[in-house]
Amino acid sequence: MMGKVGDRIVVESESVGTPTREGEILEVIQGEVGLRYRVRWEGGTESVFTPSGGAARIIPAKRPPAKRPPAKRPPAKRPAKR
Repeated sequence: MMGKVGDRIVVESESVGTPTREGEILEVIQGEVGLRYRVRWEGGTESVFTPSGGAARIIPAKRPPAKRPPAKRPPAKRPAKR
């Protein structure tokens, strides 16, 4: 799953005793080598993060539903003139 701006990213530690890191994706960087994210971590620091296989989990941001135009109603029937 590819992250989008505003999504949360959770990175599990590969070392015993190191806590999990969580942050907000600020920018998605598509490069020749691969995918990277600019992330603002919970502690307030920012960094560019390159996820390795299975190390990161993306939590989609809650986005408002897309606005749809109002449904078209058929014109009201007018009473026939007598």
